[in-house]
Amino acid sequence: MFKIGFIKLGNVASSLVADLALDEIAERTDIETKTLGFGAKMTTKEAERSAELKAWDPQMVVIVGPNAATPGPTAARELYKDVPTVVISDGPAKKDAREALEAGGFGYIILPFDPLIGAKREFLDPAEMALFNADGLKVLSVCGAVRLVQEELDCAMTSITAGDLDLPHILASPEICTERMDFQNPYARAKAMAALHLAQATAGINAQACFRLKELERIALAAATGHEVMRAAAKLADEAREMEKASDTVSRKPHARSGALLKKTGLLEKPSSQA
Repeated sequence: MFKIGFIKLGNVASSLVADLALDEIAERTDIETKTLGFGAKMTTKEAERSAELKAWDPQMVVIVGPNAATPGPTAARELYKDVPTVVISDGPAKKDAREALEAGGFGYIILPFDPLIGAKREFLDPAEMALFNADGLKVLSVCGAVRLVQEELDCAMTSITAGDLDLPHILASPEICTERMDFQNPYARAKAMAALHLAQATAGINAQACFRLKELERIALAAATGHEVMRAAAKLADEAREMEKASDTVSRKPHARSGALLKKTGLLEKPSSQA
């Protein structure tokens, strides 16, 4: 039984499903998961508390949350340097930061289109927070980012079991993610790519609201703009999915009980081995 632990520091849309994507109907017999979550907080205090996962003796650890270069996630990684560890985050996207992660022995999956929320009380309340994450999760799911995470973590676990450690080092792009979803209609794939580009643009808009603007009106308008862009991205993603459904060509890749990845396209087909 392979033991994989998840540490959630802060929240991005992928935080909501990174662990669930490995056992979507709770029938895998080859893995156990344990998740430590700290809500919206991601300081060094939470990082220190994440050490309690070590007592469970995981064979791999996944640290997921925003801005992996900040002190909290950095401190958490240091605690697990002796365990194969994969970072899932919206950053760092800069080459030198990614090279530093790799040099430290860490794997990473960077999702630039899992964007910063408009986290200013001049705009954000719990309902707005939930809506933003719902839109973000729709984009990541339809457009291939969730599948990318699922497949890469599965591959990393397989490599550890085989004694040949191979962690992912991926700066995701719209092309990479949509390729994983096996779109049959090129217009559907184009819509999905457009959704990811819009989601990525959202991060820059919300960064203005969160860190640069000072006046209430400008903060509120900028944050609202970022959230409207994400909403537009979710609509495009929904359109892409509906196009594939209309032609009965939605790609599905469920897990077998053994953990093997199965596949099917037609709704009424039985899932079969990918081999």
